[in-house]
Amino acid sequence: MGKDSNRGSNRDWGYASYDVDNPDNGKLTYTSYEKSGSVNRYSDNGDGGHSHEHWNSKDSYNQGNSPDYSRKESNSSKNPSTGEVQNNGGCYLTSACMQHFQDKFDDNCYELTVLRWFRDNFVTKEDIKHYYETAPLIVEGIESEDEKNIIYDYIYDNVVDYCVKQIENGNYNEAYNRYKNSILNFEKTFAKQLLENKIVKTLKLTNI
Repeated sequence: MGKDSNRGSNRDWGYASYDVDNPDNGKLTYTSYEKSGSVNRYSDNGDGGHSHEHWNSKDSYNQGNSPDYSRKESNSSKNPSTGEVQNNGGCYLTSACMQHFQDKFDDNCYELTVLRWFRDNFVTKEDIKHYYETAPLIVEGIESEDEKNIIYDYIYDNVVDYCVKQIENGNYNEAYNRYKNSILNFEKTFAKQLLENKIVKTLKLTNI
């Protein structure tokens, strides 16, 4: 996680959230969805280090199963910052939910559970891949905006909440269109320059 080149480069996306069981203690939990399909969760132990839980598959994690590996005590690795986690793989839908619920945010909240179900059952693999490639750049772009909290509120109301309501009513095509169009619009608004820089960097590496 964070800026560690090994862990960061292996992550599809990740985020930091407050400990929903003890929201007043100020400690954060860092969740990382890896490119391999596994999930790692690191919880702040209050001593500068963190515990570690690992699920072999995201399906197992999303279903609320017990981790396949767990370690409660801290090791020598320091906790990453929230910004490092988001900038190295942020999900703008999750970020919008974090902003909306604030210290009551729960990764397994109703909205995200519905959207994951919809993603896994109706969204094409191509669109999912595109989302996870561009969503971190959208988050990075939004984070640089002075009114980022207002932007996340807008995303929650007009993408997260709207899509959930459409899914509840069986309007899957409408939910899909709003979900997909939001990605394209936010790419143009918040991530255009970052995407161009990424393409240029890729082309330079290819020509080496």
